[in-house]
Amino acid sequence: MDEADRQLLRRCRVQLVGELQVASLWDALLSRELFKPDMIEDIQRAGSGSRRDQARQLITDLETRGSQALPLFISCLEDTGQHSLASLLRTSSQAARPDLEAVRPLNLVPAVVRPEDLRVAKQDPSKPTPGQLTPVVLGLEKLYPTNFSPEVRRPSGPRAVDIGSGGFRDVCAQERLGRNADLAYVLNADPCGHCLIINNVNFCLKSGLSIRTGSDVDCEKLQRRFRSLHFTVEVKCDLTAKQMLQALGELARRDHGALDCCVVVILSHGRQASHLQFPGAVCGTDGCPVPIERIVNIFNGTGCPSLGGKPKLFFIQACGGEQKDHGFEVVSASPEDRAAGSNPEPDAVSFQDEPGHEDQPDAVSSLPTPSDIFVSYSTFPGFVSWRDRKSGSWYIETLDGVFEQWAHSEDLQSLLVRVANAVSEKGVYKQMPGCFNFLRKKLFFKTD
Repeated sequence: MDEADRQLLRRCRVQLVGELQVASLWDALLSRELFKPDMIEDIQRAGSGSRRDQARQLITDLETRGSQALPLFISCLEDTGQHSLASLLRTSSQAARPDLEAVRPLNLVPAVVRPEDLRVAKQDPSKPTPGQLTPVVLGLEKLYPTNFSPEVRRPSGPRAVDIGSGGFRDVCAQERLGRNADLAYVLNADPCGHCLIINNVNFCLKSGLSIRTGSDVDCEKLQRRFRSLHFTVEVKCDLTAKQMLQALGELARRDHGALDCCVVVILSHGRQASHLQFPGAVCGTDGCPVPIERIVNIFNGTGCPSLGGKPKLFFIQACGGEQKDHGFEVVSASPEDRAAGSNPEPDAVSFQDEPGHEDQPDAVSSLPTPSDIFVSYSTFPGFVSWRDRKSGSWYIETLDGVFEQWAHSEDLQSLLVRVANAVSEKGVYKQMPGCFNFLRKKLFFKTD
C-alpha cells in the first residue's frame, strides 16, 4: 500500500472502527483474496474479540496487504452494503490526489533571444564590475597575530575507563545509584514481571526442520538467569505456530498492573519474512512462520494496556536467513573458538516468498507506537545463528555469562554490546547479534 492510501486509512480510522460491520466482510475479503483464512481467524481473535477490536485490527492489517488493498477494500464495503464508509474512502481518496490540470501552466509563449542581446559591453579595467569583490592581500602579521593565546578546555572530572573486571564495575555501580530517576525505568516490584520462554526443539516431519539439539541447555540457563533477576518464569515447549500465538496472547491479556516489566524469549528455527519494522520470523513445530513483528504487536498498547509505559523485552534465538558469514581477516582470533570436535548447527530455514505476492507480505501488523520495546536478535538479518549440540547456542551462552557478570552494574543496552562483541569473535563462521531499541529510558535489572 502506498503512503497516500496508508495516511487516508489513518485519517478515517476513528469512523471506520466506530461503524465498520466486520461480520459481513469476512467472505468478501476472502473472495477478493485480500486476506487468507488463517489471517481472518487472527483478526477475529484480536483483543477481546469485540467488533471494535476486530475492526481496529482489520484496519491495521489492511495497510500491509499490497498496492491494491484500498480499492479492493472499498469494493468489499460496497458488496456488503456499507455504502457510507465506501463513499467516505472513495471521496477522500480522490480529494487527496492532486488535480494535475489545475497546476499545469497554460498558454506559455516562448521568449526569443537575439544574438545582439548576448553581447557584453566592454568595461573600464580601472573600475570594478558591479557584483565583484576586490581582493585584499593580508600580511603575515595579520594572519598570525603574536598575541594569540589558545584556550585549553580541561575535563571537569575523571573519565571512567574499562580496565576489565576491576575498577570500571565500581564506577558503574556508583553511577547507577546516583542516576536521575527520569532516565531509568523503575523496576522495584517483586516479582519484577513475567518471563515466557518458548522452546521449540522437535519439529514435525512435514516441516523438513531438524531437531534443535542443545536448545534445552539454553532454556535451562535462561530459566535460572531470569529467576535470579526476579522474574516469574514460565516455559512452553514444542508449540505450533498457532499455539505460539495463543500462548503469547494469553500472556498479553494478563494483568501486569502491579509488575514493572515483561520478557519473551523464543528459541526455535527461523527464517526471513516480509516486514515493516521488525525483520524475521520464528517457526512453530509445524514449520509455519510467525513474524517477529506480529509477536511484538501483540504487546502494544491496544493488546496489552496494563504494560503501557513499561519495558517489553524480546530475545530471539533463531536464524535470520541462510547466509553463512565467513567474516574478514583480523589480527588475531581466540584459539578456543576453533576447538576440535566443535560442530555448531544453524537454526536456518530458507525464505521462499509466494509467487505473485511481492507487494503483499503475510499478515504482519505494524506497531502504531513502538515505545518501550526492545528486540534482541541472535544474528544479523539474513544470516544463520549457530548452536552447539552440547553447550547450546553461542548467543544464549554469551548472554547468560554477560548478565551474570555485569547485570548488577550496567544497563541493558550496554550488556547487549558486550554480548555482540563476544559472539562476533567466536568460530570460523561468524555471527553478529543485533537489536532494535525503542526504549525511552535506560533499563537496569533488579539483581539484589
